[in-house]
Amino acid sequence: MIRYLKTFVTAAETASFSAAGARLGLTQSAVSAQIQRLEEDLGVQLFERTGRAVSLSDDGRRLLAQAQGVIAGYQAMRGEAGTHDAQAALAPIHVGAILTVQLGLLPGAVQRWTALGAMPHLNIVPGMSVQLLGQLDAKELDLAVMIRPRIGVPADMKWLTLMQEPYVAIAPKGTRGTVADWVAEMPFVRYNRRSYGGDLVERYLRRHRFWVREGVELDEPEVILRLVRARLGWSIVPATLIGLPVDGQAAGKAGKAGAAAVHGVQVLPLSGAPLTRELGVLVRQSALKRAPVATLMTCLADEAQSLG
Repeated sequence: MIRYLKTFVTAAETASFSAAGARLGLTQSAVSAQIQRLEEDLGVQLFERTGRAVSLSDDGRRLLAQAQGVIAGYQAMRGEAGTHDAQAALAPIHVGAILTVQLGLLPGAVQRWTALGAMPHLNIVPGMSVQLLGQLDAKELDLAVMIRPRIGVPADMKWLTLMQEPYVAIAPKGTRGTVADWVAEMPFVRYNRRSYGGDLVERYLRRHRFWVREGVELDEPEVILRLVRARLGWSIVPATLIGLPVDGQAAGKAGKAGAAAVHGVQVLPLSGAPLTRELGVLVRQSALKRAPVATLMTCLADEAQSLG
């Protein structure tokens, strides 16, 4: 009967007999049969069934905590060391992600991940890369999709590069001239220089001796794009994850006008050595031992490759 109680708890957690079966290595019909046997034995209906969907009944909600307690007590009696590992594999995965990753990379990667079958709950935590690194250090996150830290990768973590994202210059739609002209004519909407990505922009400006007229400063390239579209100035932003053309693409679309008109802004490739930011996954080594985490990283890498 303990086996049936475990099936009941798993079905309650997933709200699906098929998902419960995927977790437990059972067919949907086997899960349904075990739940029915348990209901008969207890003399109550544990789930409300509507087509393929299931939800806990009032009796099911009342008995769920008791079932979990019985299972925990039984496992304590047996001293099942393996049970802890199984529960850890199904524990929520806490994923940090910068905003452009949330908008441009994460949806496709999570879609790939969930298509592989029932997976643990994902908790997505937003933040700047430097903030996410601190949360990884504090063990508040299992992994973070972010810009590679300048300080190097801590010994208890692993770095997986997903893409080298190039930067471009953008200005309000209809703007003519070169980047040097934009510097002279408009305020600069700055990618926060305290962030890893914004520091790269600051170094580029100094290297090319562009003394900009300061305007707004913020951390999110997607928001910067909107501000430039609203004619608040020009900027330098990473392009791929916010859908901007890069290098030859921009030049090819520009024609005689000089800058490509895309998403309501003019886009120019940057002169000199390519300016890119390295995006990847920083994961704690202990979290990487969990199969769902390793699978998620593979899905992130596949999605990044499709975007590149």
